[in-house]
Formats: sequence, structure tokens, C-alpha cells
Amino acid sequence: MNLHTDSHGPKLGDAARAVWGKTDRKGTSPVGWLPLWRHLADSADVAGRLWDHWLSPAVRRRIADELPDGDRDARTLAVWLAGVHDIGKATPAFAIQAPALAQRMRDRGLDYDRDLIRSDRRYAPHATAGHVILADWLGRHGLTDPHPYAVVVGGHHGAPPTDEGLRDVQMRRHLLGDQAWEQTQEELLAWMTERCAAADRIVSWDAVPLSQPAQAALTGIVIVADWIASNEEFFPYLLDGSDADRLQSGWHLLDLPVPWLPAAAPARLDDLFKVRFELPVGATPRPVQRTVAELAATMPTPGMMIVEAAMGEGKTEAALAAVEILARRTGASGCYLALPTRATSDAMFGRMLSWLRRLPDAHADRGDRDVRLAHGKAALNPDYDRLRATSLPSGIAEDVGGAAVGVHKWLAGPKRTLLSSFVVGTIDQLLFAALRGKHLVLRHLGLAGKVVVIDEAHAYDVFMSQFLDRALEWLGAYGAPVVVLSATLPAHRRAELMAAYDRGRLGPEKPPGWRDRGKPRIDRYAVLRNDLRYPLVTTSTEGRGATAVSCPESGRSIEITVRPLADDLPTMVELLRDRLADGGCALIVRNTVARVQETAAALRAALGPDTPVSVAHSRFMAVDRAAKDRWLRDTFGPPGSAQRPRRHVVVASQVAEQSLDIDFDLLVTDLAPIDLVLQRIGRLHRHPRGDRPTRLTKPECWIAGADWLTEPPQPVNGSRRVYQPAALLRSAAVLVPYLDGLRLRLPADIAPLTQAAYGPQPVGPPSWQPAMAEAEAKQRDEIAAKELKADGFRLASVAEPGVSLLNWISGGIAGADDRMAQGHVRDSDAESLEVLLLVRTPEGLILPPWIDGGGVPVPTASVPRWPIPRLIARCTLPLPRTMTANDVIDEVIADLERRTDVSAWQDNHWLAGELVLDVDTDGRATVAGFDLQYSPDEGLRAARSGT
Repeated sequence: MNLHTDSHGPKLGDAARAVWGKTDRKGTSPVGWLPLWRHLADSADVAGRLWDHWLSPAVRRRIADELPDGDRDARTLAVWLAGVHDIGKATPAFAIQAPALAQRMRDRGLDYDRDLIRSDRRYAPHATAGHVILADWLGRHGLTDPHPYAVVVGGHHGAPPTDEGLRDVQMRRHLLGDQAWEQTQEELLAWMTERCAAADRIVSWDAVPLSQPAQAALTGIVIVADWIASNEEFFPYLLDGSDADRLQSGWHLLDLPVPWLPAAAPARLDDLFKVRFELPVGATPRPVQRTVAELAATMPTPGMMIVEAAMGEGKTEAALAAVEILARRTGASGCYLALPTRATSDAMFGRMLSWLRRLPDAHADRGDRDVRLAHGKAALNPDYDRLRATSLPSGIAEDVGGAAVGVHKWLAGPKRTLLSSFVVGTIDQLLFAALRGKHLVLRHLGLAGKVVVIDEAHAYDVFMSQFLDRALEWLGAYGAPVVVLSATLPAHRRAELMAAYDRGRLGPEKPPGWRDRGKPRIDRYAVLRNDLRYPLVTTSTEGRGATAVSCPESGRSIEITVRPLADDLPTMVELLRDRLADGGCALIVRNTVARVQETAAALRAALGPDTPVSVAHSRFMAVDRAAKDRWLRDTFGPPGSAQRPRRHVVVASQVAEQSLDIDFDLLVTDLAPIDLVLQRIGRLHRHPRGDRPTRLTKPECWIAGADWLTEPPQPVNGSRRVYQPAALLRSAAVLVPYLDGLRLRLPADIAPLTQAAYGPQPVGPPSWQPAMAEAEAKQRDEIAAKELKADGFRLASVAEPGVSLLNWISGGIAGADDRMAQGHVRDSDAESLEVLLLVRTPEGLILPPWIDGGGVPVPTASVPRWPIPRLIARCTLPLPRTMTANDVIDEVIADLERRTDVSAWQDNHWLAGELVLDVDTDGRATVAGFDLQYSPDEGLRAARSGT
């Protein structure tokens, strides 16, 4: 290692200049190491550039509003914290890691006991050591409580220190060094404080009770600055050149996109929707779209909006219009669109791209917009994959209309999911913001500068809702606007969502004092729990509570006949033969994949070749699932966009409920919670058609999946495993009048049905009440257990200003990737397990021959050549829960590893960590006592051997 130094740099003593900060791991530096002062200066300069040219104005304002001198103070603080973030490296505990460089420091007076430091150094990781050093220094410079500032340094590796960690360092002061080390630490801190012009500001910050959101945002900024300044491509280990030249060169190579600054919108709402969306000729905004846009322009900010309207009313376009309006008002520089599943995220991604290409920027020469698709299989989305190969040079944009879009290479790196400006992903990414885990501050930094849109808000169960409510609380604390969308949101959830956001926005409600004894407690959200109007748009008020505005319906209404259907296949066959005699397309929705496959097989056998039967469910390979979704849209989509067959039956699982614009003439559905029944009915006569068969001109929905002859009806076993029995019984209860002959009116009956099913009042005939009371008591116990389970990893509420982030993520999921984190925000008794499906032939493994590029040999002794790894990754297949239950999953994994050794693939990012399921040319395999069969038409079937 080359130990010579240079004559450049700040006016520091020999000891301070000798402290090493980075060593050359690649062996490309002529110097071989980087002094600490150089890295600190780079980090500070990058932080300044991030503040000026990348950080969302909303985040800057959030921090600046807490400091005496506003934005100037906030910028100084961010730059200074980045400039001192690695002060913990000026300690024996860190220096000892590079013996030759440490000896050079010892030669300049920075000595230590090698054996003692070596045995104890694990107690003083440099971030925690830095927290202690900076807190002591700030205390000597007049700060009463230095920890809200020092914790930014302590947390710059993604985890704020704990009280125990600080005690470990404080009890072993030798790890921080003797007086010579203290003088060097003091010299480096004084130099950086003077360099950042922070010396005369520190005392004034003592009066600021810095909030936890501000601390988290500052920590995120410091982490980003540190990562950029640590990248040898941007900031090589060279000591020649000026600070300004070094920053300019590195920043130019990085080329981060500048924040979106919304241009002035058209004065008329009709024109706004016309230029932003592909509306039919002569179309105007629907009433709910107009109401949403008008309220977005006048509601208090920060604030939350909840939009409840029927399926197909254009809620997505309304939300995107609100994003633009709210961003202009709040300084947000992007958005996060959160959806329930990968499939719905993929569908939304294309819609977002279309909107972005029509979205102007106040700076016509701003450059491309950076986008991100955030879920585990994003690279398999063809639109996203094309953009991943798109570079983002500056200065490419259109003078009018929108800008080009692409994926920024650095922002697409690990742990940076939400740092891009425009992101579409699963709800998990938002729920992770309420999960105690490493680098949580980066998730918060990404969300704090965005408008967050939560689609299909009714789709999240009790367990997920615990994380969602806590995430909303933190979004409220950051002042990030939120738009919630749902067709079937229970009124109590409407109130809970708004209350959660207000807790963050306004702080927790003060507990009643002694003067309040005997006074009734005011429920600011009671009106939301009792409002049955529909469509309904609810917005925050200046204080606690909300105001709700009902808007007219669009005039698109439908009356549906609802009937019970005995849960036996001969009865269903008879119904289909009668109703499809003159043709028609029927959708049958089952609550489990096993019932989908069983029903489809029986219908094929009974109905014959004149009535084709297809299936759609989640147990397909990713590439086949995508093809299946495209086929559904292309075959059963809106008039004029689909090649609709004369007669067809689709048997589907819950994949047909959400975000697929498909239209059927007849619906049969298993009994499900009422909001999901209504979502399924949204696929019945969805669009006006003049060519429906005579027997199907009036919409009919048949409810199966229960024994309707018992009181109360008994749902089938599979449904009771998927849904709470109490929810199924209350759904049946509110449907009784319709099952007895009353016509179901959509959208008029959506709100009354949803609120009755999820409300506190008893529903159903008197003879049902004992069984329903028992089911509801059991449900309450299970909900309490789920809430307790969620609290095991859920982030705490926002503390009062001045409380530091110490212990913030203590007890969380250290170092977990997204796949592991997902298991903590979704409730399941079984793990999820995905495999790569390949076909075994006498010559070896091949890609499934029915996919594009299939039939190609796949080597296992080496990494397959490009593009085979990507093609293999498209063959991801989820295994059924019966194979991932706690009592069998270890055996399943062991058998898969034994069957196919792919250890040679571990260095390929597409294939690392994956398991292979090899099937024979007939699609069959036996794994750990399970007989499996896969086909591109039917998906995966699984049964225990011998059953």
C-alpha cells in the first residue's frame, strides 16, 4: 500500500491530515487510500448540491420550518451534518482496521493499545462512536440536548444508535482515544464547522426542539451524500484538484434528475383532463373527477383526501389530476402510487407513463423524468425493462407537453426504491415505512417529498391496516399529501384513516385532564362513521376531523338480479346451459385456486367443446400470468377493443376483482365479504353493449359457495380459510333482501351495503343472531391478536418535537430485504415461496417450450449466457400454501435443492437465491410428497401423493 501523501488540502495539523477514511478496495488508486478530511469535504459538498438541485422543495421546507433562519439554516445544518458524519472514524476503534495506515497515524501522535482496542472495538462501530463524539462536542458548545442532532451522525449507516450502544462506547472511552485523539477530533469538527459557516448557528439551534421527521429526513440526506461521495467512479481516490472541480466532475458523472416543478395548469378543468388523459372525443370530466380536482385546489395542506366512487368512474385519472394540483401547492416533486398486487401495479405503471408524457414542467429544459416500478418482479415488466436501458442525459425535454421518462441507474440501486420521483409499486413499499428496519430513513425521505396515492384501500386486511395507519401518521407528520381511492370503503375505515393522518399532522390528542371529568369526549370523526352518501369525497380540515362532499353520479347506473345458487356443480352446469344457450360470456369467481381448478374441470366435462372454459388465478408462472391478463383484457375488454367470443366461460380466483377492465354477461361468485362481492359485480355488464344474447340482456349475479338451506348459511371450508366467517355471514345477511327478489342498484346500493356489513348494528334474521354473535366474538379476538402481532415490528408513533431517534428501530428486522420484510407486513401462517419452473428432458433442463424464447438448454454448472437468465426469471411460479406451511416448507426446500443444484448461479443477480422446480415434458413432478402438474392453460395443480 502506498503511504505517501500530498501537499493539498485544508489547514489541518499533521495528525488530523493523517486520519484515514477510505481504503482502495479496487486497487485502482495511485494513492491507495483517502484521508478522512477529503471524504468529509466531498460529503458536505455533495449534500449542498443535493439540497440545491435534487431534494424536493417540500422536504426542504419541512426541515426549514423548524429552524430560526429557515432555508439557509436548514441547508447549513444538512451540509454540516454530512461534513461531520464520519467523525467516528477518527478513533482507535476504526483506525486499527488498516494497520499500515494506523501506524502512519501513530507516527503522528495518535497512539493506542493494540491488544485492548482489538479486543473491544466491536463495541464502538464508527457511526455510534461518531454520535458520542459529536454529542460531547455539541454539549461543550452550548447545546442542552445534542442528541437530536448527533443521532443523524449515529444513524448514517441506516440504524440510529440505541441507549445500550451509546453506553457501550461511553463505558470504554479508550475506544475513542486519549487526549491526542480528542484534539484531532476537535480540530476536524472545528474545521468543518468553519468550512460550512455553522459556527455562529449552532447555539441558535439549541432553542429548536428538532422533530423526528426532520431528524429522519436529515439522516436520509446524509446517507445519500455519503453514498455518492463514497463512489470511486464519481469521487476517485485522488488528492489533486480543487474542491469545486472535484464536486463538478462527480456531480456531472452522477447526473441526478432535478425535481419536477409543476407548470401552471389550464384554467378550465375540462381542458386539464383533455390534455392530460386520452379521453374519448367529446368526453368531459365525470362529476367525481371534477369534485376531486376542485377540492385538491382548495383543501388545507398538508392534508388527505379520500375518494369513494363506483368502479369505472375514473378515480385513477381524478387522483393523478389531484397529484398535479397538490404538488403545485405543496412543493412535492413526484408521487407514489400504491396498489394491492404486482399485477395491478404493472397495469398502473403503463397508465402513469402515459400521464407523465403529457405532464409539463415549469422548466422546459429540465431533462428526463426518473421513474421506478417497485415490486419484486419489476424487471419482468416490458415497459419498465425498456426504460431500465434508457440513459437520462440532462437537457432532453419537450417545450410543451411532458418530458421523456427513464430509469436513473444510480437511483435504481438497492435501498433506493422510493428516491426516484415517480414510483408505482405494491402497497408493501408504503407499509415498509411503518416497519422497523435498517435504512428506514431512506424510505421516509423518498415519501416525504411526494404526493402518495393509495388505490383499492378496501383491499387491506386488519394486519396490513395496522402498518398502513402508522405509515399515514408519519406521512401526516412530514406534511406529505395523501389521496386514498376505494369503491367500497367501510365508514369506520374512512374515519380510522383520517384519524391516523391527523395524529401525524397535528400531533396526538391531549388526554382529558381533571377539569374534563364528567364531560363527554368529543369524537371528531363520528360524522365520518355515519355518512352513507355516495359517491363521497372526504378531505382534511384545518383542525382535527374532516369534511365530506357528495357529488352527483355520472348517470351510469345498473340494476342487477341477485340469486342464491346451490354449491354443487350439476346445478351450476344446468344454469350455464340455460343462460348460454344463445351464446354469452360468463365469469365464475371462486375463493380458492383449488375450487377454480375443480370447477373448470367439471364444466369442461359437462359442457363439451361448444362452450370453451378458461381459468385465471395466481398460480401461474409470471410470464404466463402476464399473458393471461393480456388475454382477458383483449378478449373481454370494452367494446371496440376486444375480439369477444360468441360463448365462453372464465373461472377465476380473486385476480378478477381488481384493476382489470373486463366485461361479462353473467356472473357466478362464491360468497365473499360484501366489498369484494361488489367488486366482482363490477365486472358484470361493465360497459354498454347492444349485442348481448337475449337471455343475458339483464344482468344476473348468482351467489354460490355456501349452503343456503341452513340458518345462517354455511360458507364452504375454503372460503372460511380465506376470509373471516363473521365477514362472510354479515355479507350474506345484508344480501338477504336481494336474494329474496329486491334488485341491486349500482352505484346507489354500494354505500348502504358496505356500511351495513361493516357497521356495528346487528344484521340478518333473528334466527341467525346466535351464530353471528359467536363468529363476531371470535373475529374480535383474532383482530386483537393481529394488532398485537403487528406491534411486534411496527414503528412507534411520531414522538413530540425534541425527542431524538435513539432506539427508533430497535428490535426491528435488521438487514432484511424486501421479500423478508413483506412477511412482516402481510399476515400469514405460512411463508411464501416462489420457484423457477424449468422442463427436464433426457438432454437436461430447458426453458418451457411454450414461452417466447423457450426450448433453449439451461446449464446448471455455470451461469447461463445472456439473455437466458432474464428468460429464466420470467418463469417464477408461486407454490401453494399447502407446500409452504411451517410443518413442510423445510422438506420442500431441501427436496428442491437436492433435485437441482444451481449453486453456480449465485453470482447472477437475476438468479441468485432462487430454487428450481423441474417438471417432465408432461409438466409433472413429485416434490416432498406432493404430486405437481403444470400447464400454461391451467397453471399449477398440487396434491399430496396418493390423494
